[in-house]
Amino acid sequence: MLELKNNYLKLKKNYLNFIKKQEVLGEPFYDKIGQLKNFYLPICDSIYFDYAKNNKTLVIGISGGQGSGKSTITKILKLILKIKYNLNTVIFSIDDFYKTLKNRQKMSKKVHKLFLTRGVPGTHDTKLLSNIFKKLLSNNFKSFLIPVFDKSTDDRKNKKKWIKIKKKPDIIIFEGWCVGSKHQSKKELIKPINTLEKKYDKDSIWRKKVNFELKSKYKKIFRLINKLIFLEVPSFRYVFKWRLLQEKKLKKSSKGKKIMSYLQVKNFIMYYERITLQMLKDLKKNADVVIKLDAKHRLSAIRFN
Repeated sequence: MLELKNNYLKLKKNYLNFIKKQEVLGEPFYDKIGQLKNFYLPICDSIYFDYAKNNKTLVIGISGGQGSGKSTITKILKLILKIKYNLNTVIFSIDDFYKTLKNRQKMSKKVHKLFLTRGVPGTHDTKLLSNIFKKLLSNNFKSFLIPVFDKSTDDRKNKKKWIKIKKKPDIIIFEGWCVGSKHQSKKELIKPINTLEKKYDKDSIWRKKVNFELKSKYKKIFRLINKLIFLEVPSFRYVFKWRLLQEKKLKKSSKGKKIMSYLQVKNFIMYYERITLQMLKDLKKNADVVIKLDAKHRLSAIRFN
């Protein structure tokens, strides 16, 4: 009993220290201990239960609109899984698998100019991502490197700055704004949904290609996910608000590197709107765990499906 208590106190201390560092970069966290007890611990208990039952590497997907808090939650889950269950957790983002700027420039000339902007399915290196999953899930594990993407330069970092994975993971947490998303029907693609699509994708070549990528290459990758956690934002307008907050955090942490302006963010999120709206329809019903966020960016409810 004493050991359990000490373990919880250690977990609580490390958790609060992590939160404190996050608050330096952004807005304050609400009801820290309540979130730990009512959200993070139940999720980790659920992950551990599935891991213990199958006794093999478990892939957790974390999905949600831009700025919803995926990266922060991912790090908190890793911390808890280590301290409470002594599980080795590897975390990475689909964002780190964006194609290089050079490759996106080629794609923008060859397929459609909107593919120059990173974000949508088709702008990720799915071959590299698939290979990383194969290495992580292999029974004959060997150390390797995971790429790192620098959003401030809009390009992949040099290999010297990639992350080395030295040990086979018990848990893989794979996070990203479109992780687990479904493709749309041909009928749903006909009508443009925003100014970007009306002005620059009149013939619907861009959105059809994005949809095809989602239906084929991305679907194969998403099938590897054993448990999908979805962060449900109140509406798409909050994606804009919270993406602006992300830029402020990036400014503080990237030592004066280039970040997006208000208008640039407004234009940027239009690339994400179609899939984000579709996810709000699909994943709040189909994800294994749904966490609702309120208008103040707080975790307000959790549901295990």
